[in-house]
Amino acid sequence: MQIGIIEDEAVWREKIQDMIEQYCRDNKIPCNIRSYGSGKDFAGNTDVDLLFLDVELAKGEDGFAIAEKLMNAGNKCKVCFLTSHTELARMGYRVNAFRYIDKKHLEEIHEAIDFFLKTKIQDRFLCLSNISGIRIKINLGELLLVETNTRKLRYLMLDGSEHFCEGRISEAAQDLSQFGFYHIQRSYIINLKYIEGVNSREVTLCNGMKVVIGRTHGREFKKVFFQWRMWFGD
Repeated sequence: MQIGIIEDEAVWREKIQDMIEQYCRDNKIPCNIRSYGSGKDFAGNTDVDLLFLDVELAKGEDGFAIAEKLMNAGNKCKVCFLTSHTELARMGYRVNAFRYIDKKHLEEIHEAIDFFLKTKIQDRFLCLSNISGIRIKINLGELLLVETNTRKLRYLMLDGSEHFCEGRISEAAQDLSQFGFYHIQRSYIINLKYIEGVNSREVTLCNGMKVVIGRTHGREFKKVFFQWRMWFGD
C-alpha cells in the first residue's frame, strides 16, 4: 500500500507518519510512506493509494484545490483531509473526500486506514496462467467461486464467464482467504461477498447456485461469514 502525506509543517508530518507507521506495524500491513512539504513537491506522483492532505498549506496552497486537480486528472487515490478548523469539513464533499481528520485527534488516522483497507480488499487482480499457458488477470471483485474440475481449477465470474487454470484448490484457497474467499468444502472456494442465503446445510450465491457446506467446515464457516458481514456487509 502506497501512502502519501502533504503537510508543510515538519512537526505535523512526523506525527502523522508516526500514527500511520504504528497502525501498519500493529496490523502487519506492508506500506510505503512518502511525505511532502507542499503540493508542488507531490505533483506527478500517481501511485499513491491513500493521501493525507493538509487543508491549509504554506505559500498560498489550498488542499482542496490540490485534491480537485487530482480528481480532474483521474487520479483514484483516496484523500483524507487534515485541519485544525473543523468548520471547513463541509468543503471536502466537493472533491469526494474520503475522510476529514481533526489534527487534535490524529488517532482517527487508524480508523481511516482501517476503513480504506476494507473498501479495497477485493479491488485487485489475480494473475494466473490458463490451461493454454496464456497469462490472464482475474478481477477478485468479479470472481464468484473457484471449483475443482477434472484436475483443473474453474474460475467462475459474476457474468457467467469462466477460466480454466492449472493448480490445486488448497493452494488457491490459501491465496484467496485474505481477500474474502472461503474454502467451504473440498471442491469449492466461494466469495463471501456474494452469499445471499445460508442455512445449516448450504449457501445460496447471488446467481442462485447452491453449494453444500462441508461437514468439517460448518462451525468455522459460520464464524468467518459472521465476521465478514460485521466488517464488510452493507
